Amino acid sequence: MKTNFYMHKKLNISNIGYGFFTKIGGFSNDNYASLNCDHNTENYKNMAHKNINIAKKNLGLDKSKLKFISQIHSNQVVVIDKNNFSTLVEADGSITQDKDISLAVLTADCCPIFIYDSDFNFICCLHAGWKGCLLNIVGSALEQILTIQPNVDKIFAIIGPCLNKANFEVSTDLKEQFVIKNSNYDKFFINMKDTKKTLFDMRGLIQSQFNKNLVKNVYHINFDTYENENLFFSHRRSTHDETLPTGRMINIIGFKNNI
Repeated sequence: MKTNFYMHKKLNISNIGYGFFTKIGGFSNDNYASLNCDHNTENYKNMAHKNINIAKKNLGLDKSKLKFISQIHSNQVVVIDKNNFSTLVEADGSITQDKDISLAVLTADCCPIFIYDSDFNFICCLHAGWKGCLLNIVGSALEQILTIQPNVDKIFAIIGPCLNKANFEVSTDLKEQFVIKNSNYDKFFINMKDTKKTLFDMRGLIQSQFNKNLVKNVYHINFDTYENENLFFSHRRSTHDETLPTGRMINIIGFKNNI
């Protein structure tokens, strides 16, 4: 089977397993013949759980307890430990210092982000769409992370595959929401000629939010989920072609040293 997840070539960390998964491989069938990990879809729940276990095993995290959050397009970031591991957590980010816990988010155009520190004190997993960017989920996460690791030079972030600006068409009204929030956000929107639409550089804006918090160790897995149909599910692509399925890719980070 082809490699079905991406890591950054400069960040092969022995203490941490992580991967931004594609839709390649897996047990799912019919229109979802893939590594579809959307365990919230009743008809595909059993296959999705098998696919999730494949992903964990591929990262060497098969003995780790994997925590999903109920994603709500917010800037809420929750610390996960043994006390709340089994409870429903509505948020778009999670942080843990528990070496037995791995963290995951599901995506299909939104941006998955991993954050960790070189002392391996914590791991963090974020799900950021345009709403998460507008509400600055990166800043919310880093506010909590800096209480665990105050040295920003030890903090690393990896921004995964997502909808890139060439295919992220938005209304001028949406652009205005961002500019009202922060006038500097204007530069992440590109006006299209002869239309009332603009293109949104979500990846660039997320990078800027790390820059604002003085995090310099930021790396990109720069794939466009819309453009690369053979590799990724894309919610936007499926709205343009109703025959295409909209599964979800899984993105996982976890500690390996105590497993």
